[in-house]
Amino acid sequence: MTAVVEVRHLHKMYKGTVAVDDVCFTVREGEIFGILGPNGAGKTTTVECIEGLRAPDRGTITVLGLDPRRDRAELTQRLGAQLQDSRLPDRLRVAEALELYSSFYRTPANWRELMELLGLADKQRCMFGQLSGGQQQRLSTALALVGSPQVAVLDELTTGLDPQARRDTWELIEGVRARGVTIVLVTHFMEEAERLCDRVALIDAGRVVAVDTPAALAEGVQAGQRIQFRPSVPLDDALLTSLPDVASVIHRGDVVVVTGNDYALNAVTSALARSQIVARQLRVEQASLEDAFVALTGRRQVDSHE
Repeated sequence: MTAVVEVRHLHKMYKGTVAVDDVCFTVREGEIFGILGPNGAGKTTTVECIEGLRAPDRGTITVLGLDPRRDRAELTQRLGAQLQDSRLPDRLRVAEALELYSSFYRTPANWRELMELLGLADKQRCMFGQLSGGQQQRLSTALALVGSPQVAVLDELTTGLDPQARRDTWELIEGVRARGVTIVLVTHFMEEAERLCDRVALIDAGRVVAVDTPAALAEGVQAGQRIQFRPSVPLDDALLTSLPDVASVIHRGDVVVVTGNDYALNAVTSALARSQIVARQLRVEQASLEDAFVALTGRRQVDSHE
């Protein structure tokens, strides 16, 4: 697949503090590529360099064959950006904003159709300050797409949204990709990256620690098994911690969470059966992207949910 974004040995410092350190990755045409990491990891600085909003101290970046700084005017016509902090004047109406932004581009999308696509048609006369958080994010996304970009950079798109609004936005992004737009998605939500991204770059403390598909990263973790259940009667932890296949037992309210090796499930269910304890709502979790991040960085700093 054709590479549309190439980042090589990107380095950026602010007042003696390294924000991005030797970052390298490639984004392929037509994919949703995630940049995933905790707050302060250097994600936003990286994409601002891609967008041409910041100049790297070292390294090279090409987007659609263009240099983001030297060719910024041309890149602006071909790359859409939804910034982490983007706000319009409170009294600017939805239709006014889309019509205004479409005038900035050589070949804009039909902003009325875009308004329909993003579920904003019934809000076209509403002022920005009257919109809900989810509606403001939809408008921000519409403005990023109104120039008919080949590449769209979406930075922390669902931060601050309630769970339903977040899932609605995920469906929207999948629809945007189906229209042929390559998407660079910046996020610190594990579930979001697992749901949307074809590949992710895990970034921690300004460095890329891994680039792969979410499934491949999870499969590379020797996480054993994590078993959750509600016991039918109060449970003495020693019943399970004494098992050689069990590594730990913790309680989350009335839920027991057991971690262990690949034989833990059989060992735990057998021990419970011998004690005539029923494991209600039993669930066995597979290794996840969060497990991969913890294994690669040694810290659990990325949110799996809000």
